[in-house]
Amino acid sequence: MELWANLAMAAALAWASGIRLYAVLFAIGLAGRFDWLGWTPPHSFAILSNPWVLAATGFLLLVEFLADKIPGIDSLWGIANTLTRIPAGAMLAAGVIGQGDTEAWMLAGALLGGSVTAGTHFLKEGSRAAINTSPEPVSNVSASFSEEAAMVGGLWLAIQHPILFLALLAPFVLLMIWLVPKLISYLVKTVKRCAVWLSPAPRTSS
Repeated sequence: MELWANLAMAAALAWASGIRLYAVLFAIGLAGRFDWLGWTPPHSFAILSNPWVLAATGFLLLVEFLADKIPGIDSLWGIANTLTRIPAGAMLAAGVIGQGDTEAWMLAGALLGGSVTAGTHFLKEGSRAAINTSPEPVSNVSASFSEEAAMVGGLWLAIQHPILFLALLAPFVLLMIWLVPKLISYLVKTVKRCAVWLSPAPRTSS
């Protein structure tokens, strides 16, 4: 049962990191410092319970919470954090799966965790790019709160019912494999259109 619990927690942290990385880091830090989540983080995560690290992740959590509610800013924030979320998700998954075990387990955890984080991240950012084409901000705010609720619910489920969480994650991964390439293609087309709109008009010779 411990193996399934570790797999579920590693997958949950990787998945949630693609949605709200700094919330995940802040929650792990609090869990290690006050033991309030019903889950004891691995010893390798102890640095996240340092007061200065908690202050930093708490501040970034607040910035991310606000930025994610503003159309356009949310996409810029997501793009800026692409190189942060994916390796962080890989490291968190490796830290859970590889605790007290071989390097092979840690490498496997990092590869699988990074893949899950990358898929979640690109699924989120592609969906947001589509939502941001709408002129009203309500859809954006609703999507942001829905993501936060899903993240909290997913982490709780991984702690309390790990096998159920893994069972629910499996179809999500299949959907992600099918949908992410389409969303990336949509993102590329959107960026190209924006580049055309922002490029200066060619001067006409008199």
